[in-house]
Amino acid sequence: MKRWRVLLVILPSFLWLLSTGWAQKGASVGATVTVIRAGVLIDGVSGSARRDQVITIRGNVITDVADGGAAGASNLPVGATFIDLSQATVLPGLIDAHTHIFLQGEDPAEGGYDVQLLKYSLAFRAARATVSVRRALEQGFTTLRDMETEGAGYGDVGIKMAIEGGYIPGPRLFVSTRAISTTGGYPLEGYAPEIEVPKGVEIIDGPVEARKAAREQLDHGADWIKVYMTHRSWVGKNGELVSQPTLTVEELRAIVDETHGWGKKVACHAYSGEGLQRALDGGCDSIEHGLALTDSMIAQMLRQGTWLCATLSPYYEGWAPADTPEGKRDRARAAEHETSFRKALKAGVKIAFGTDIGGMKWSEPIAQEFPRMVELGMTPMQAMQSATSRAAELLDMKGKLGVIAPGAYADVVAVSGDPLANIKILESVGFVMKDGKVFKNELGSGRR
Repeated sequence: MKRWRVLLVILPSFLWLLSTGWAQKGASVGATVTVIRAGVLIDGVSGSARRDQVITIRGNVITDVADGGAAGASNLPVGATFIDLSQATVLPGLIDAHTHIFLQGEDPAEGGYDVQLLKYSLAFRAARATVSVRRALEQGFTTLRDMETEGAGYGDVGIKMAIEGGYIPGPRLFVSTRAISTTGGYPLEGYAPEIEVPKGVEIIDGPVEARKAAREQLDHGADWIKVYMTHRSWVGKNGELVSQPTLTVEELRAIVDETHGWGKKVACHAYSGEGLQRALDGGCDSIEHGLALTDSMIAQMLRQGTWLCATLSPYYEGWAPADTPEGKRDRARAAEHETSFRKALKAGVKIAFGTDIGGMKWSEPIAQEFPRMVELGMTPMQAMQSATSRAAELLDMKGKLGVIAPGAYADVVAVSGDPLANIKILESVGFVMKDGKVFKNELGSGRR
């Protein structure tokens, strides 16, 4: 009798599991199958490329990666689509971990930063952001971590919703909404004190306000919280780069504690000095820019597992004349940044690819960051991994993004040529697939 009672208890659960399994199997069988033949595959993780590989995709997920052998259009699964990239180098979809889709290069001739907040409507800015995300996808960047909207509120959440809903084309977005700084810590600035002007971020003062701001932003859809730990910078008496600190350690700790409680992470804009040290002491998850990293800061980053998203490219643009305070600052930023990047790389700091595009015009190539990273000591493979598997790890998407492997999302790009021999080739991506759907194909023939 006891056995029958046990069976009566177990049988309904078994039948449910069996029916669920068949349902899942039926769903996978009904999904679209795509087969890609890659002449050369850089999978995002391996230290070397592999030749003649066949990638099988079911729906939006990669199910198999195997040697090509006799595979081809003649022996496909029934109903499968074949894409021939046998003359191309295939990579995982690229990830830019520091962008600003609501910025357009801050051209002084068009009013600079201030005009965007004072004269441009949110609808106009959102329309331009829609163009920005499309440009990113066209260049093979299938995922972006967008590092705040610069006064456009929660507009990035709306753009993300539009992409996910299929209304507009664009990369996967990880958004940080409004960002946080302190009084005196962010533009707009320089207006008469009796005039109330908007700020490009949410302003807080004190740990209570800091925690509340983090809660508000998380509640409204932030995937990350962005904090400005330094503001303006200048060259000090001894020629060093000096940066104005903003949040206190106590304010940052309140934000980090709240954000981590939601299972999410905090990115800290930090150039140098006291503000950068506070960012580390407060427990941030990534340092953005990190222009002047001391040896002790690098050691602390290694101990804490802090990421570096260096964004090298913007610091070589728009230098003021060399004999002006601004010009000296611009040159000090670039020089100290190069030294810091080399030291961090040598020490083994975790580095993710990021460009700060938006601070630069979206018409510029996002992939210009790759040769700068290589010039400063990375191998081409390391640079590509920083924009694939390493950036995916930063986003807590290890194995799902930034890799060509079973179980990963079908984000696939391809170029004509060998980026291991010439990293600049990544500025000319000719094939883009995101989530199993081909967005751009200038390289491969396809057939059913």
